Amino acid sequence: MRSVPVTLAIALIVTVAAASFAPAAWCREEGTPLPPKVLAAERPATVQLGPRPFFLVDDMREGPLKETLQRCARRQAFTPSAFSIGHRGAPLQFPEHTAESYIAAARMGAGIVECDVTFTKDHELVCRHAQNDLHTTTDILVTPLAAKCTKPFTPAVLDATGKVLTPASAECRTSDITLAEFRTLRGKMDASDPAARTPEAFLGGTARWRTDLYSGPTSGTLLTHRESIALFRRLGVKMTPELKRPSVAMPFEGFTQQAYAQKLIDEYKAAGVPPADVWPQSFDLRDVLQWVQTEPAFGRQAVFLDGATSVAALPSPAELARYRAEGVRIVAPPVFALLSVDASGRIVPSDYARSAKAAGLDLIAWSLERSGILADGRNGFFFQTVDPAIRAEGDVYTVIDVLAREVGVIGIFSDWPATTTFYANCMGLR
Repeated sequence: MRSVPVTLAIALIVTVAAASFAPAAWCREEGTPLPPKVLAAERPATVQLGPRPFFLVDDMREGPLKETLQRCARRQAFTPSAFSIGHRGAPLQFPEHTAESYIAAARMGAGIVECDVTFTKDHELVCRHAQNDLHTTTDILVTPLAAKCTKPFTPAVLDATGKVLTPASAECRTSDITLAEFRTLRGKMDASDPAARTPEAFLGGTARWRTDLYSGPTSGTLLTHRESIALFRRLGVKMTPELKRPSVAMPFEGFTQQAYAQKLIDEYKAAGVPPADVWPQSFDLRDVLQWVQTEPAFGRQAVFLDGATSVAALPSPAELARYRAEGVRIVAPPVFALLSVDASGRIVPSDYARSAKAAGLDLIAWSLERSGILADGRNGFFFQTVDPAIRAEGDVYTVIDVLAREVGVIGIFSDWPATTTFYANCMGLR
């Protein structure tokens, strides 16, 4: 990847704010630089996998795949891979869509990192998983901006034993506030406590298989989309922005869906990012087709995200063929859509996976490391079609292996990219 010219970097790098439950250790105003930790970000000299991939290998069932990965574990060095995609950064442990989460993903060898893109009241693009998630992913409810939320905090109603009768609730949207106001917030782990009686308590609820260790008062650095581009270039990673479905009716104060989709592409063009380094995504086929038709250089790698929540909701072979005929080259369904279990109990490619490949579509899978502990047998949404075959934490590598070798995916999103980076290095996937 080409280095960023100094003048361009300065133009792109604007300030990031972090508020805390206590007074923030630093804040920023328009035109001032990013915090030192972000300015100091650079392409990692080495990939740091940490202990998790090796723990997973040790936990695998005996067999040829485990033996191959055990041999690979003796390697002294690992390299980044585009097969390894940082889903919201590295949110298994770091607050999603923050500078800290993105930097962690790059250090773990993610070759591509995701910024989910939504917009503020003044139509500026920012990195958040949803337009209406500020109440669970930031500290907004304990700041003065809580007064601007679409739905204010409402405490839980509990019975005499403490059982929740009505859960606590709130809804705070990026479109409720301006960019300048957004910059005063601090990111936290995506969670809430349904039994909360106060806004402060509502900020809790982090899943037991995650952690709040990296959600301190000087972390959780929120970024605009432009700032994510600048940071990703400094880190030497490629980019996969997802245009999020708005929570507000469109057009929003004159801002149309078409203008929203175009603005996402325009910010890469303004930054001089080669189209080959960008995989724009959307769950809305109209967005993807707009890019294909009006921005063909970027549209070539546009990704249509499949939002099916069950096998019954997946598109038919004819629909998959129609996507390709309309110019879509890549589809990205959830992991379960691509896998099945055969009569012997082995994980195998699904009918959907075979139909997509037959239609000439490339495949990307989402997302690993979001299901908590696998060995408890409650593997949920992402493993629903292969749940009987998943009984140990190490089984995630069987899943990855089938996705890579038998389904032929070109990349896998993960909340902890070290897991997929390790596999990619072992199998020579660049």
